[in-house]
Amino acid sequence: MSNKTTHLNTSPQRDGGSGTVDHELVITSTFGTLLSVVYIIGVSGNVYTLVVMCHSIRFATSMYISIINLALADLLYLSTIPFVVSTYFLKDWYFGDVGCRILLSLDLLTMHASIFTLTVMCTERYLAVTKPLDTVRRSKSYRKALAWGVWLLSLVLTVPMMVMVAQTTENAPDGGVKRMCAPTWSPLAYKVYVTVLFGTSIMAPGLIIGYLYVKLARTYLESQRNSVISSRGGKRSPKHKVLIMIFTIVLVFWACFLPFWIWQLLPLYHTKPLSLTSQTRTCINYLVASLTYSNSCINPFLYTLLTKNYREYLKNRHRSFYRYTSKFKQRPPSLYSWGKSASSSNHFEFNSETLVMGTLK
Repeated sequence: MSNKTTHLNTSPQRDGGSGTVDHELVITSTFGTLLSVVYIIGVSGNVYTLVVMCHSIRFATSMYISIINLALADLLYLSTIPFVVSTYFLKDWYFGDVGCRILLSLDLLTMHASIFTLTVMCTERYLAVTKPLDTVRRSKSYRKALAWGVWLLSLVLTVPMMVMVAQTTENAPDGGVKRMCAPTWSPLAYKVYVTVLFGTSIMAPGLIIGYLYVKLARTYLESQRNSVISSRGGKRSPKHKVLIMIFTIVLVFWACFLPFWIWQLLPLYHTKPLSLTSQTRTCINYLVASLTYSNSCINPFLYTLLTKNYREYLKNRHRSFYRYTSKFKQRPPSLYSWGKSASSSNHFEFNSETLVMGTLK
């Protein structure tokens, strides 16, 4: 795959001449600086997200577990930036055959882990609306097993990349030897594999998420038509905000990764070679690479808004639960103490989720 960590050629080609070299140096310096800034902001934001999530994991909800998965995937993805930037400037690959296999595999692993996690989040929200009782009965171990399943499936799709890519060498125009990461499979096998990856990372999740959100939109429209309470005021409920934020994260993912995949598939399916100069190809390679990395830089800000809305949703449901059970405070102490214990830990989440889903239904 092209000039990123999944590139076939890890260094830009040169046409010769000092002017061309200076021009490429400017391009490399610009994108190298940009990626360095993305790395600093992205790592800081995702580390902050993990710290916040670890303090909130006591809720044991699927939302928090999913956010942790997304932040871990972003951190692993951003960890490849130093190797990419150094390759940009050194115009050679110094990390050996193992480095080729690991770094290129990390790209695909984290990409699939992110979109699969987002698909799980959308599915969980859909089931929470259509089958609320089944949703709240799921245990913490079930949610963790689902998270591990996402990473395992992502790893299975990544294994062929570990096998097919290896470090190769070729003679450079200046008489030296240039090292690069290149596939060892036949062109047809590589074409099929890249097409499958496009389907698993973009097309299939896109169709599933699109279908789920169409169904959710219909459900909420029907609930607003049939509910007198929902017709008061024009503000969206925190639950609606959660769904909108999840969809926003999905849209940002597609916006950042779709140009990259188009750039990968274009030379595979375009019968005639693209008439682009070496500098233009280099700029496009760097641009699509920077765009994919920027996704991991933007995500922490979206995670913060998402978890804020989700905490607001849980807080409001918790408050509603206490108003609903306030009449029991006049009962004997034993019943009151039972009500207090039932509102904690897993009972807190169960009652909160059940009440809001009952309202939506």
